[in-house]
Amino acid sequence: MANIREIAKRAGVSVTTVSRVLNDHPYVKEEKRERVLHAMKELKYTRNIQAVHLAKGYSNMLGIVLPTIEHSYFSGLVTGIAEKAQAHGMHFALFQTGYDPLKEKEALMSLKERRVDGLIFCSNALSDGHILKWQESGPIIFCHPTPHDTCSTVSIAHDQAFKEGLHHLAACGHQRIAICLARTEGANSESRLQAYQEMMKSLGQGIDEEWIIEGKLTLFDGKQLFTEWQEMKNRPTALFITNDDVSAGFLLEAQRHHIKAEETPAILSFQFNQLSEALGISSIDIPLKRMGQEAFDLFDRAIKGEVPEKRMLPFHLNERSTTVFKNNR
Repeated sequence: MANIREIAKRAGVSVTTVSRVLNDHPYVKEEKRERVLHAMKELKYTRNIQAVHLAKGYSNMLGIVLPTIEHSYFSGLVTGIAEKAQAHGMHFALFQTGYDPLKEKEALMSLKERRVDGLIFCSNALSDGHILKWQESGPIIFCHPTPHDTCSTVSIAHDQAFKEGLHHLAACGHQRIAICLARTEGANSESRLQAYQEMMKSLGQGIDEEWIIEGKLTLFDGKQLFTEWQEMKNRPTALFITNDDVSAGFLLEAQRHHIKAEETPAILSFQFNQLSEALGISSIDIPLKRMGQEAFDLFDRAIKGEVPEKRMLPFHLNERSTTVFKNNR
C-alpha cells in the first residue's frame, strides 16, 4: 500500500501538504489539494483509519463484556447498545467471557492498551471494585447496581422486582416456591437470593435445599428442570425462573408429558421475550433493549467527561396463564 511519501512524490508536493490534505486542513491551495487527491487515486491509497484514531488518542471502538451472546438476556442488551453505537458511527467489540476472570482481564487490558475507548459490563465474575481499578484507562459502565460512586450504572431494582414476583406467587396461594437462577454469584443474583430468603421467612416456610436451582440457561435446561422437579421429594408448587428460555423449556416438556394444567407448578419468569408472550408465561418484564441504549448513553456521557449516573429503569409484572390459578397442594 502506498504511503504519504510516495503520494507527495507523485503529486510534486511536500509530505506536510499531503498530511494537511488527509486531515482536511483549510490552508492548502486548491490546486495542490487536487494534485494530492489525484495521486492518492492513482496509487489506490486507502487511509488507515485505525492509525488516525490512535494518533488522536481514541479507537472509535467500544468493548461489550458479556458471558455469552446465546442468552437472550444478553443479546437483548447488545441489541440496544449496537443500535446506539451505529447511530453514533462507533464500532464495538464483543468480549465473550463465560464468566472466566482471565477473559474479563483481557477485556480490561484492551482498555488499558487503548484498543477500546471504554467497556460496558453486561455481567461480570470479577468484583466491581477490581474492575474499577482499571478505570483510569477509560470509562467502565455496569448493567447492574453497584455501591461505587465513580462509575455509571443502569439496571432495574432487582430486589424489588423479585419481591413483587414472590408476593404475586404467594397471593396465588403458593408457599412452596422454588427459584431458578443462572448463577448464585453476582450482584443481581445475590439481591434476588436475599429477597427470596426474606419472603420465605415471612411466609413461615422453610427453604428446601432443592428449591434453589442454578446453572439453567437454555430451552434444553428447562427440559432438564422439569425432570428434576418430578424427582423432588418435596415438590414446589411454584417456580420463579429468571430466564424465559428455561421457563419455556419447562412448560413445553410438561405439555409433552401430558401433565394437566392444575398439576403443573405455577411458573413466573423474569425477563420477557417473545417466547413468554407466545406461551402465556407470566413474567417480570425487563426493558433490555432500552437498558442497552441507556448503557451506551452513559458511556457517551463519560467520554465527554460528565459525572457518573445511576439509572434505574421500570419493570412490570405481566400476569398470564401460568400463574392465574390457585395451586396450594
